[in-house]
Amino acid sequence: MSQIPDFHNMEWLSVVAAIMSFTYSFIGFGLGFAQVIENGRIQGSITGVPADSVADKLWLVFQALGDIAFAYPYSIILLEIQDTLKSPPPENKTMKTASMIAIFVTTFFYLCCGCFGYAAFGNNTPGNLLTGFGFYEPYWLIDFANACIVLHLVGGYQIFSQPVFAFVERWFTNKFPSSGFVNNFYTIKLPLLPSFQMNPLKICFRTAYVASTTVLAMIFPYFNQVLGVLGALNFWPLAIYFPVEMYFVQKKIQPWTRKWVVLRSFSFFCLLVSIVGLIGSIEGLISAKFG
Repeated sequence: MSQIPDFHNMEWLSVVAAIMSFTYSFIGFGLGFAQVIENGRIQGSITGVPADSVADKLWLVFQALGDIAFAYPYSIILLEIQDTLKSPPPENKTMKTASMIAIFVTTFFYLCCGCFGYAAFGNNTPGNLLTGFGFYEPYWLIDFANACIVLHLVGGYQIFSQPVFAFVERWFTNKFPSSGFVNNFYTIKLPLLPSFQMNPLKICFRTAYVASTTVLAMIFPYFNQVLGVLGALNFWPLAIYFPVEMYFVQKKIQPWTRKWVVLRSFSFFCLLVSIVGLIGSIEGLISAKFG
């Protein structure tokens, strides 16, 4: 999958990943709802999972903020996706509409799966309802949902890796313009498959990248904690700071105007959220690994 050339060739993969995402989300939502009905009562409490101390509770809250920050990580690929759109209508208007729909749909599923999951299992709710052994039956449905998760993550991983691939390969191309290893493409024809072009740099770098990130994931197999760290690192700079700064330049917002103060305050608040989310998630990761 990593050898797919660029975003312009990933439409089919994006569609498959989206279908898989909807499928296992509906399954998780449905199983949580059914478990609440079977229990006959709502588990848990309004204060959430109890902790041994106030400090431990704060660490969990901070980690949760990091998880929430990871829930909307598409800012890193927003411009690349917009670049694949055709006009008219203008690409930015299409992307704005798509973003609003996407945020609404994902928020709906996050709330439904999270709330019904907690209502079903209370303080024993696993970090991942489907792979964290929250549900055991029906076995075939759980296995099918986990297969959908695998396919979704394979597709999503490649989509989110494309900006990294493009940046590194562009750098090598500019640094070594006369290198055949970097710039030459070779046509390969396999039986029963259409011919395709391969580049030595892409084969080596992308394969090494996927292998190395897989090894890191195996070293730190802690679902919520890792998501919290990644979310906290990406949230403020990519989703808040750079868009706000670009808006200031584009709209020529003058310092200390009302809009400037509001957006600066919003950016500073989100920075604090990222910091506490990162601290809480790192603490949770260390505790899970060595505690």
